[in-house]
Amino acid sequence: MPLLYPPIEPYEQGVLDTGDGHHVYWEVCGNPDGKPALVVHGGPGSGCGPGSRRRFDPDRYRVVLFDQRGCGRSTPHASDPGADLTANTTEHLLTDMERLRELLGVDRWLLYGGSWGSTLLLAYAQRHPERVSEIVVNGVTTTRRSEIDWLYRGVARFFPEAWDRFVAGVPEAGREGDPVAAYARRMNDPDPEVREKAADDWCAWEDAVVSMEPNGPSGVYSGRAPAARIALVRIASHYFVHGAWLEEGALLRNAARLTGIPGVLVHGGLDLSSPPDTAWELCRAWPDARLVTIRDAGHLGSDAADAEVLAALDRFADRR
Repeated sequence: MPLLYPPIEPYEQGVLDTGDGHHVYWEVCGNPDGKPALVVHGGPGSGCGPGSRRRFDPDRYRVVLFDQRGCGRSTPHASDPGADLTANTTEHLLTDMERLRELLGVDRWLLYGGSWGSTLLLAYAQRHPERVSEIVVNGVTTTRRSEIDWLYRGVARFFPEAWDRFVAGVPEAGREGDPVAAYARRMNDPDPEVREKAADDWCAWEDAVVSMEPNGPSGVYSGRAPAARIALVRIASHYFVHGAWLEEGALLRNAARLTGIPGVLVHGGLDLSSPPDTAWELCRAWPDARLVTIRDAGHLGSDAADAEVLAALDRFADRR
């Protein structure tokens, strides 16, 4: 089995006009007659990339990718300070996904994603279980406020020096305040230098949290292009300060709605960004899920994690 399938290009692409000022980029790759699959990217605000196309057998899958509101090739882009984030919420993204399904004439599709993408696809699947055939997750999160607090405060116990620099970037919050809310305010500051420094400081912290992973690339957050980096931090802080507009623990409490949908949860045992207990809780609450813990992987994955994801997608490819 190949680690990844060869690179492919979209055979169809377009823009979904949401009717409220946003235009969501989408593309379709692989076999037009293949099994439909939707890639739900992370962040929030990362945008979809060509690497995700390579996880699917192009002869057996019809792969749909899209850039969530405000990032990637969707417009207005959140790096533009004039781009209003009011209509950029979890509810808006769920509506976009369903409209995209209808636009492309898909009855049911497999959902694939990780990190924030797992939160969004779980919310979609719990709302529209009849539209989901299978789920493959590579890095489980449910974006509970407790998970957000861990990522931007709790895990500081492992990286005290880097966290000092992170909170020093928002001195108005102090060590006991809410750094996420403070960064969200700074990302909407009219001064571009304030926004750029806040994005740099946020990404430096994110890089620190994954810095001990044995198989992850370095500078995965800070190394992004300036506009992409600003959009990521502006959108992510906007979502996290609102707890993604989800009731605390709702995705775990409502996991029984996924009954009948086969799922594979691939999670890194060394993931400090999203500790494995959330994946374990989800697997216990979802009767048809199987959890695969990858001992050499963190949040950024590894070859072993990629192999498990590809194996799951290959198994589901011919399932009707």
